[in-house]
Amino acid sequence: MKSTSYIFLCLLVGFAKAAKLTNLATSLSSNASQPLPASFVSFSIEFSSFPDFAGNHSAPNTFSDTLLQNLGKLQGSNPIIRVGGNTQDYATFNSTQTEALIGTFDFNRSKDYPTTISIGPAYFESYDSWHNTSFIHGFNLGKNGTIGLDTLKGTVPSVCKALNGSKLAYWQLGNEPDLFKTSSQGPVRPSWWNETYYVEEWLNKTELIRSLIQQDCPEVIQDAKFQFYAPSFAGTGNSLNMIKAWQAGLNNDGNIAFIDSHNYIGGATQPGVTLQGTLMNHTSTVLSVNKHLNETAYLRNYTQLPYILGETNSLYNEGAPGLSNSFGAALWGVDFNLYCAATGIQRVHMHQGTDYRYASWSPIQTANTSIGTKAPYYGNIMVASLLGDLTKGNTTISDLEQDSTYNSAYAAYVNGQLRRIAVIQMREYNYTDNAEQTRPSETFSFQLPTDSHVKRIGIQRLMANGSDAITGITFDGYSYNYELNQGKPVLMTNVSRAETLGIGNDGILSIQVPWSSAAVINFY
Repeated sequence: MKSTSYIFLCLLVGFAKAAKLTNLATSLSSNASQPLPASFVSFSIEFSSFPDFAGNHSAPNTFSDTLLQNLGKLQGSNPIIRVGGNTQDYATFNSTQTEALIGTFDFNRSKDYPTTISIGPAYFESYDSWHNTSFIHGFNLGKNGTIGLDTLKGTVPSVCKALNGSKLAYWQLGNEPDLFKTSSQGPVRPSWWNETYYVEEWLNKTELIRSLIQQDCPEVIQDAKFQFYAPSFAGTGNSLNMIKAWQAGLNNDGNIAFIDSHNYIGGATQPGVTLQGTLMNHTSTVLSVNKHLNETAYLRNYTQLPYILGETNSLYNEGAPGLSNSFGAALWGVDFNLYCAATGIQRVHMHQGTDYRYASWSPIQTANTSIGTKAPYYGNIMVASLLGDLTKGNTTISDLEQDSTYNSAYAAYVNGQLRRIAVIQMREYNYTDNAEQTRPSETFSFQLPTDSHVKRIGIQRLMANGSDAITGITFDGYSYNYELNQGKPVLMTNVSRAETLGIGNDGILSIQVPWSSAAVINFY
């Protein structure tokens, strides 16, 4: 029996186009992923922005902490926070500096972050601000010579003491060194610098870091927590090749825990980038992620290590207004993260930064951005809801391939049992242009396994007025807006929720999904 709210929604969205029938009986055995580790939904925060996001001893950023706790409650553990990005390779250390960070902007190099940076001991206070959160600290590899070594020697003791106990996840050395020779912000290595030279430098400097940690924080070594995300390359096709770097001995010391690559689906100023053609487009997502798959398959076989995306988001150069900050980008984030999970990528760190257009939230008020929860965060919430508590049982994801570039669906299995399905409808519905028109919908249909033993089906919807919305977004009827309760979930009274679905005598269930929206189907 369908609930009255479901019937009302069907009337609201008008004509429903039918998608293909997906047989769930074969999806687990045919293409399920490996079990996902904890904290699949994680974040990368720009090194220069970290004090804004986390705060310090006297003023911890409780808003950011609340948003992380929300996700932790859904997926069983808080996101792991990687502190890094381009600015980690610009940062030097001044032990007498009272400010946490002093940054100088050069708008010819970047309008979004400082490119001359000095940090002091107060920078590391930010690691104390959040509850039950672990971190990856990014050390500077870009600076070479005396200044680079002095920076390592100055920061290692401070950061290893700040990341004591459970706050330490992993380490990182260098951000996207495969761009060091070709960076548009200025090359920092000569043209002849290849994988062999990179590996030699990486091994030498990680050994220096190890010796400093052994001296100042020996428990890190004793507890086998001297492990890295590496090599943190920008992606495939750049001036260094990840497979060649591994073959050159990158992990000779056995200190790498995760194979780390980065990914952006396009550029903020690339010609032809659109919401429908670039982000709300499953084919575009598949092509972007599949660039990693040959690399993933070879390296997982060669190294026996998991492959993750340690930095990623929609459009590089910090996103584009009207695209990366829209509800359409939240839908893209759901599709992108779940396709990564289904294809063997074991964790995804969505990159954040102060005033970045693709940010999931703005942690402080600035001249350009108001403090608040942004559209992409709701995509993070839906992904965590689909995955569920990853600390309880083995969760695997299957891509339920659809018949349109605008439709995608994924099944979540726990210990081999079907528990949830995500459906994403990505036909662009621009409410500012179509306010007077009935919103179309798509019907997704699934053939349940005969042994599913499903007793009840509940629906949680990711909704907004349209793909171009930047406010008024809910998941399962809840808003996480800062203005309502500083990021804590608030149930909205003007949104339909608590829907249920029935199953036909033929074992088929069908759900109507409005254009530019998504839903999680829960099986009980």
